[in-house]
Amino acid sequence: MDTLNHEFPHLQELIHLNHAAVAPWPRRTCEAAARFADENMRIGSRHYPKWLLVEQRLKRNLARLINAPSADDIALVKNTSEALSLVAYGLEWNAGDNIVSSNQEFPSNRIVWESLNQYGVQFREADISAGLTPEDALFALVDKQTRLITISSIQYASGLRMNLERIGEFCRQRSILFCVDAIQSIGALEFDVQKIDADFVMADGHKWLLGPEGLGLFYCRPEIREQLQLKQYGWHMADPLGDYTTREWHIATTARRFECGSPNMLAIHALEASTALLLEYGMEHVEAQLLNNSRHLFDQLNEIDQITVLNNQNEGRYGGIVTFKPLHTSIDTLFKQLAQNNIFCAQRGGGIRFSPHFYTLPEQLDEAVEQVRQCLR
Repeated sequence: MDTLNHEFPHLQELIHLNHAAVAPWPRRTCEAAARFADENMRIGSRHYPKWLLVEQRLKRNLARLINAPSADDIALVKNTSEALSLVAYGLEWNAGDNIVSSNQEFPSNRIVWESLNQYGVQFREADISAGLTPEDALFALVDKQTRLITISSIQYASGLRMNLERIGEFCRQRSILFCVDAIQSIGALEFDVQKIDADFVMADGHKWLLGPEGLGLFYCRPEIREQLQLKQYGWHMADPLGDYTTREWHIATTARRFECGSPNMLAIHALEASTALLLEYGMEHVEAQLLNNSRHLFDQLNEIDQITVLNNQNEGRYGGIVTFKPLHTSIDTLFKQLAQNNIFCAQRGGGIRFSPHFYTLPEQLDEAVEQVRQCLR
């Protein structure tokens, strides 16, 4: 824990329970960004070839974090929304096609699909809180014209964790494409794109991956990579890479085909440091401690008769998000009082959302719950 105290000095000053929004950087990430900026100030891009090595290390780190077959399957994108748009506007649609999703999605995984209505594509939202299992609710909306199921691995407000392996198997048996917005999972839980049989997976780096905004990952199953039509072109997605004089070029066969221009080198240096920390600690340990934190909060919050926990608390149905609401106090009032007492959280899904990471101390969770009790008195 001394190492984690070093990496996360805010532990002494702030109870940060908002990793499902924008996470604090580890110390090493701050230092990596500072070194990069200092080098740029002193000698400019003299060491650009070394920067490219950092970029490749980051892709290898991300490939390990999602168990992609190769680092060549990882594209670096600006954010989750860009990756979702690469899919939505890369596939060829026919009028009458439909897409199945849930009614709990973050706008990123809704707006882009709704925009396809102009081409006669229907976006269907399943009520995944209804009597069926969440997966059965999705499957009930599938018919012969369903082209794709798109779902968040963990819902941003309710914290509901989907059975991705079951959805992937369902899609593969019916030749339906499977897209996963994994922003609330990658960096928090062990994740395996091959095990869940996903066609597309995307995530930003600024939540559980503990990195900066403006950089994320996009995975596309290698066998279908060329099915996505490209809508943007540039020097970085062409081969041969770095030959600026040739008039002959072709689209890269790797996931670099989705990276049209210059990379965000500052963010790359930062996210490489953050992902290295997660891998050094071990995602199996990260997941175990994160889930322990969620269970600890469930146990403590369930004892308060003035609130109700909104999560599905069954094993396998939650990750790092714990959402609850007061029964006799306004959510806004409770949220403001928590903020005044140094508890940094969020209002989501009709309640208060706590989202601690693996390094969050148990005594901090106890203090946060005690502040909830005091605010309700």
